[in-house]
Order: sequence, then C-alpha cells, then structure tokens
Amino acid sequence: MKTGAAVQAVEPRGGLTVLRTDQTEPLSECVRKAMRFYLRHLGEYEARGLYQMVIAEVERPLIETLLEHTQGNQTQAARMLGVSRSTLRKKMAHYGIGGAE
Repeated sequence: MKTGAAVQAVEPRGGLTVLRTDQTEPLSECVRKAMRFYLRHLGEYEARGLYQMVIAEVERPLIETLLEHTQGNQTQAARMLGVSRSTLRKKMAHYGIGGAE
C-alpha cells in the first residue's frame, strides 16, 4: 500500500483538503493523516471544534454523493445512510443542500 496523503495548506477555521491519496487507503487512514498534518501546522492557533469540523467535512459530501447516486431520491439516500428521511432532511437543511425545503 502506498503511503502519504498530500494535504493542502491548513486553514484553522476552514477544512482539510486532501489533494490525492492511494485509492486503496482506508478513509480512516486519510482522516488520521490529515488530522496529524492539521495539528502539526496549527501554529499559534488553538484547536477547537475539531469534532464538528471533521464531521462536516465527511457528512456533507457523503450526503451529496448519495443524493447524486439516488438521483435525488431522499428515501433511498436515507435508507442507505441508515437514518430516517426527516433526519436526512434536517442534515440537508443544516448544510444548505438543495431539496430540503
């Protein structure tokens, strides 16, 4: 397995950007490497709200990708996520993903 996800410049108030990684590398390892990089490069900033930042970085594209895959079918996307349709709609509204009105 290849190692080393390349991570773009860190923005303490922004998210983490993975430029490229070996496609056989588990998502958990990508997150681990990105977080290590992020923490090493915080500089004088204090790490706060990391849980919410990471969840948002993963949850939004997960929802968007499932909605794309299901051609906007919220019932199917919710079933794939293992949540209720109303929970999916709340998450969509939270992230400003269309169709949650």
